[in-house]
Amino acid sequence: MTLQQLKYLIEVAEKGSINQAARSLYISQPSLSNAIRDIENEIQINIFKRTNKGIRVTAEGAEFLVYARQIVEQAELLEKKYKGKKSSRLEFRVSTQHCAVTVVAFGELIKKYENDDYEFQLKESRSVEVIDDVINYKSEVGIIYINEFNEKAIRKKINEGNLDLEVVFTAKPHVLVSSHNELTKKKKVELKDLEDYPCLSFGQDEYNLFYFSEDILSTMLHKKSIKVSERATLYNLMARLNGFSISTGIISERLKKQGIVPIDLEIDNVIKVGTVIRKDSKLSEMGENFIEEFTKASNSML
Repeated sequence: MTLQQLKYLIEVAEKGSINQAARSLYISQPSLSNAIRDIENEIQINIFKRTNKGIRVTAEGAEFLVYARQIVEQAELLEKKYKGKKSSRLEFRVSTQHCAVTVVAFGELIKKYENDDYEFQLKESRSVEVIDDVINYKSEVGIIYINEFNEKAIRKKINEGNLDLEVVFTAKPHVLVSSHNELTKKKKVELKDLEDYPCLSFGQDEYNLFYFSEDILSTMLHKKSIKVSERATLYNLMARLNGFSISTGIISERLKKQGIVPIDLEIDNVIKVGTVIRKDSKLSEMGENFIEEFTKASNSML
């Protein structure tokens, strides 16, 4: 098994196609197929499942690729450090659940380095993927929601991944609705007030993990439930369908101008929002600055 073979596997997994990966890697499709077959024979597992629509990563393959990515990324770090090829280009990546505070903090971070050569990445995703990104060195910092229902599962996965979780702020749950929704006439709403409205929330995709939901009402069976994957889609449907979503109530000025309104929710629960980092790695200067900006932004927006 070689480092190059691991890079091949990662590229195929990301592209979802051997043909596309071969073009990206500038090698022939048969050569890439042979390399995959050789490594699968060597480790005695099927990393990919071939279908008429392309390929999919198997459960065993997904676990293998976690370690493969770590090896490749660590090798790249070694090359930069010890081969005299360390780039002056700054790199920093954050994975976050859908959180307005993260966007503000990320923008403030970039301002600090506006005169530098940099590549910063902000990835909005779901709880499991945010944690996995930090575990697998894809992001230096993760931002996640915790509530009474999902905290046990979240902390278990974080501990198993050798990560640290620090709660930065807590907030009372709010209902987000369009300004046209009649609920805006109320200063506070109760659960019974929401029964006839569509509930919009972020699904967990292939994980579909009940215990990792960021919606504090995930234990309730909503008469009308809509799962989406993108924030823009959620807000668009909220206005079109007169629906609601549950969040911290912290929203950007842009959303306020678009007519999204937070209303206090009468419920005996709180939402915690925290940072996730690796225990075995010292934060970079950008990582420390980002967490500082995230804390500042949360204090100013609460």
